[in-house]
Amino acid sequence: MNLSNTQLFQGLQEQEITLLLDCLNAVKRSYKKGETILSEGNITENIGIVLSGMVIISCNDIWGNNSVLGNVSTGSVFAEAYTCIPGQAMLVTVSAIEDTEILFLNVGRVFTICSNTCFFHTKLIKNLLGIFAHKNIQLSQRIQHTSSKSIRDRLMSYFSQCAKYYGNNSFLIPYNRQQLADYLNVDRSSMCNELSKMQKDGLIDYKKNHFILKT
Repeated sequence: MNLSNTQLFQGLQEQEITLLLDCLNAVKRSYKKGETILSEGNITENIGIVLSGMVIISCNDIWGNNSVLGNVSTGSVFAEAYTCIPGQAMLVTVSAIEDTEILFLNVGRVFTICSNTCFFHTKLIKNLLGIFAHKNIQLSQRIQHTSSKSIRDRLMSYFSQCAKYYGNNSFLIPYNRQQLADYLNVDRSSMCNELSKMQKDGLIDYKKNHFILKT
């Protein structure tokens, strides 16, 4: 993919990106569906850019309960916070939910003086701040979805956000049923039962990951 279209390199020219890739020790790696990319407890100095595919961010409590915090699609990044806190162990696990290609970059190096590319570091730092802000909004959205007490209200909150994002009441969600239940912090069986009831009540139609929100 064209890196100038990614969040991290937005506004940079190809020549600038080429210099930065060398400066940031860029490494490209491929992962199969279901493969773990980074595990909870790992320490990483690298930010990951999804070149193709998609990854999911999750965490487990001491009882083994899994929570999905979000997904990262093509062109977006993950682990950005950990690159800014040296030695900080990861609180989440990053896994590929389909065959995925990742570009790893040691973004921490933008905070040091580099005679070759320091002119471009300011642009990269600005983009990184924008990514932090965007991730905060995503976490706020999840808090909004999970603040409702009923499963139906949590589902409707999430579906409403999807419809607004895509500008259409017909949309695909990036999660399977278990992942959606984990994201909304509800029991999978109870959620599936509620989806069926919502369809019977004429609120939604769905088939696999395709949903239609009726208004």
